[in-house]
This record gives sequence, C-alpha cells and structure tokens, in this order.
Amino acid sequence: MALTLLRHAALLPKHQKRYNGWTDLSIDPSSFHFDAIQILQQQTFDSIYSSDLLRCQETLFMMGIEQFQTDERLREIRFHTHIEGLSFDEISKLPSFKPEYLEDATLWQNYICKESNKAFEARILSFLDALPQGQEILICSHGGTLQKILALLGYNKTNIQNLEWIRIENGVC
Repeated sequence: MALTLLRHAALLPKHQKRYNGWTDLSIDPSSFHFDAIQILQQQTFDSIYSSDLLRCQETLFMMGIEQFQTDERLREIRFHTHIEGLSFDEISKLPSFKPEYLEDATLWQNYICKESNKAFEARILSFLDALPQGQEILICSHGGTLQKILALLGYNKTNIQNLEWIRIENGVC
C-alpha cells in the first residue's frame, strides 16, 4: 500500500492562523497553487479519501477530482467550543488561559481540545485499519490529522503546509 497525504488548500485570510477544528469552512480559490499539486494531478489513485469537511472536498474538486469517499474520522481534532475559531492571540487573552498551559503539551491539549488525544488517535487508527491493502491511496485532510497519521506510522513532522503532500510507500516517507 502506498499513501499520499495531502493537506487541504488555504482558507480565506480571515480564517487563517485560527483553531478551526470542526468548523466547516471553504478554501480561498484565489490562493490555490496548482503548481504545488501538479505531480499529484498526473498520478492515478485506486482510492481517494477526504475529510467530510468542505475545505478538503473543495481542494479535491479544485484538483479536478470528483470521485472520492468522505470520512468524518479524517476530521481535525475537536476543539472546545470556546476555543474553536480563535487565534492564539485571542486564546491567550481568555480569562481561563494560564501561561503554564504552554509549558506542557498535555495541559495545552486539555485546555484547547474537547477530544482527548487518545480518542483522536483511536479515530485515526480506526480509519487506517480499514484502508484496503495493496492500493495507491490519496488522503486529503487537515494538518493535525495528517501529523497524527504520520506519528502513528512512526514519522515526526510537526508542520504541514496547505497543499503540501507526503508520500509513504513500503514504510518509507
């Protein structure tokens, strides 16, 4: 099995650099960089999967891909309602914010996320375990979701840019 992981295209500027977990936002078509995905457009995939959120589906449509399966397990981690849609600057000004949250990854995640890391991992593993073997697969999803997939497969990548893609074949990234 070969996996190609693709992060969705950039959002409209007013939604960028915000904690947009499950909010269903559109991409910014004017900032879609076709050169970033040119190689992907020339490839053939046996199966294509997308988060069920609009920004991932729109990315595939912009690429000319119309046949794919959506799966809610490919969503970003779920943030608390009071965090969803905020920038870090806005979060740091909330009355409930404490600077010590930034000193410990678990404290930070518990503060911003409604979904636990364990539940997030289980959701992603459930998706990965269901993938057909021996196929060329494209997955279009969110930065945090793709980072989690990579971590679960033994890779460490902390920042995946919009329209960046990573291919994993035979366990090699």
